[in-house]
Amino acid sequence: MNAPELSSKTLMLGREGNTQVPDYQRKCFNVDDFQKLSKQVLRKDLYEYLASGSDDEVTLNENRRAFQRWFLRPRVMRPVGKISTTTSLFGHSVNMPVFVSPAGVHALCDPEGECSTVQACAEAGIMFGLSQHSTRSIEEVASAVPGALKWYQLYILKDRERTRNLIKRAVQAGYDGIFVTVDSVRFGYREADARNGFNALPPPHRLKNYDDGIQGSPSLDQTYNSQDAKAWDQNSEQMFDQDVGWDDIRWIKREAPHVPLVVKGIMTAEDAALAVSAGADGIMVSNHGGRQLDGCLATIDALPAVATAVAGRIPIWLDSGIRRGTHPIALTVLVITAKDVLKALALGASAVGIGKPLFFALSVGGKDAVSYMLKLLQTELEAAMAICGIEAVSDITPDLVTSHPISQSTELHFRSSL
Repeated sequence: MNAPELSSKTLMLGREGNTQVPDYQRKCFNVDDFQKLSKQVLRKDLYEYLASGSDDEVTLNENRRAFQRWFLRPRVMRPVGKISTTTSLFGHSVNMPVFVSPAGVHALCDPEGECSTVQACAEAGIMFGLSQHSTRSIEEVASAVPGALKWYQLYILKDRERTRNLIKRAVQAGYDGIFVTVDSVRFGYREADARNGFNALPPPHRLKNYDDGIQGSPSLDQTYNSQDAKAWDQNSEQMFDQDVGWDDIRWIKREAPHVPLVVKGIMTAEDAALAVSAGADGIMVSNHGGRQLDGCLATIDALPAVATAVAGRIPIWLDSGIRRGTHPIALTVLVITAKDVLKALALGASAVGIGKPLFFALSVGGKDAVSYMLKLLQTELEAAMAICGIEAVSDITPDLVTSHPISQSTELHFRSSL
């Protein structure tokens, strides 16, 4: 199984005048367009690995539909001549309340992998999240753009010494914060991967952060690439500790006391309160992009209760399902569209993350396509803010959004055809 090869011929298919124009610039006018173009470029098994959810994909579809059940309440006759999308994340200024959520194996879509992505994020002036399951190491990504705003995402392994070493490496490499993912003691079953035989990383790719050479610790490539199970995630989950508890959050805080810790994967008010009690500096409302527990709420619907429980004590971020820049901004959320961002912020998030769209952009044009996608999103966000009568992110309030007067949906669920 070989990784897809992207060439300049693949990416430069059009001309305007005497200048070659990348195909994505001619065909992508919103974030979703990158997925449509990506489907033409990637192998079927890889595309479906990126695009699919778990089991019947109910939650994957809900992540999108739920945003459509919240509506914006635009205000008029307000000065919006000086629109600013800038905000602050734990004291670091960013150009918009959007960040790249930690997600692994970028090199499956671009030869430079996560190094390309962090460069695009630095150019856009936003935060980059590096997954523990990255195809470029903690140190390689840090050196790609010295000084870039970057966070490291941690899974708690059965091998606690290796877990401790990963935390230490991230801090020493200058990462500005740590996500700890708490919804993945097991991975959701990805039927698309099993049907396609996607049960190992295609060579020569590896999860580089596990090539750490710790004396006495076994190599983990024989675990995550064992091919024992029919789907890759069911192989890689064998590395994770399934007996974790809130004391482990306190342990990570002790291991990295000088960087903020965000607990990723919170979906209930009860767990949000427990995360605060355990010392989390922030939480991320996330259902893993519909790739974990199928049948749980969409993140945007889980957000209001979480925000009430947190009561402003720590920041809230959100991901899963965002496609347009107009979703709420009251909470910190992972978002794909500008309207989604506005809706999320209004409901309690302070920032939103994007995940899947990043892979689709990488696959059709590498770093430059990611940069182009982020520019589209920021332009859309600026326009949406202006039309809503909002000049600054700090002006976004809960009264910006409302549920539809007819609250009961008559939509039927159909499994995605990818």
